[in-house]
Amino acid sequence: MASKPLTSFEEFRGEWEEILSVSPANTLFLTPQWQQVWWESFGGGKEMAGFLLGTAEQVMGIAPLARSGTTLSFVGDTDTVDYNDFMIAPGYETIFFDTLLDSMEEQQCSTLNLLSLRENSSTLTYLPDLARRRGYSVVVEEEDVSSGLELPSTWDGYLTGLGKKDRHELRRKFRRLESAANWRWYGLQEADEVESRVDDFFSLMRQSNQEKDKYMTPDREQFFRNIIQRMAQLGLLRLYFLEIDEKPVATSLCFDYASSRLLYNSGYDPEFGYYSVGLLLNALCLQEAIGQGMKYFDFLRGSEAYKAHLGGQQSILYQMVVQRS
Repeated sequence: MASKPLTSFEEFRGEWEEILSVSPANTLFLTPQWQQVWWESFGGGKEMAGFLLGTAEQVMGIAPLARSGTTLSFVGDTDTVDYNDFMIAPGYETIFFDTLLDSMEEQQCSTLNLLSLRENSSTLTYLPDLARRRGYSVVVEEEDVSSGLELPSTWDGYLTGLGKKDRHELRRKFRRLESAANWRWYGLQEADEVESRVDDFFSLMRQSNQEKDKYMTPDREQFFRNIIQRMAQLGLLRLYFLEIDEKPVATSLCFDYASSRLLYNSGYDPEFGYYSVGLLLNALCLQEAIGQGMKYFDFLRGSEAYKAHLGGQQSILYQMVVQRS
């Protein structure tokens, strides 16, 4: 068994996709395509420092790492990547994390900074004890929350699962929208269709609130454009709009991956806040996911109230710092 350095996202693409599909950490954000777009957007000043662990017959794990000075961290950041982790075949966790610590020492790095780990991450289970045995200090802290829900087989089943107040409010909001003179909603997924409407997405996102407007720096906007294009090419992107009187008033950017729909970002025109257009478009995206037989709807990072109103259950995201004592 040997480890090989990762020098590009293309070199081991087949092995990468294979190990990702069997790893409990499987998520869109760990696909080589997402990681490559992120690296091309934000990787300046860092160097690739990850590795592939395995034999000629079997891949046992991949560590997508970047190095800056004497610090190793995941490829990705909390602003654009909701979940991060190592990809490890079940049963190989101990040998993988031993190899990780060996690699850290070989590269003479003093710090391993790991962000956006989900509650069920094997990194949280295995790495702290292994690192402490080697004399490292390990600090694990809560970083943020994410929300999502297991999807039932029918919309009625979903509504029944909501709390009484949230169910009543959702129905009331839909009745109010239906009183509008003329409204419709639709989704786009073909790359050329999406490209023609991406500016409408940015406009509605920026209108939503000042925080979203400040968030969308030129660098992040270019990343969004690149990731939208790449995910559309892969058939994973869904860009939704809700219109009233032929005017776009809400938008939701979703990705469909591994039987889940991920709500990555959204926006709406505050002038139409009376109709709750932002929340209702997200509810319609969820309704469609149920109709398409998806198993999970992921609201992703953040504690926004609408996620709970639509049935989202919170879980904690953690950060871990492993440091030479």
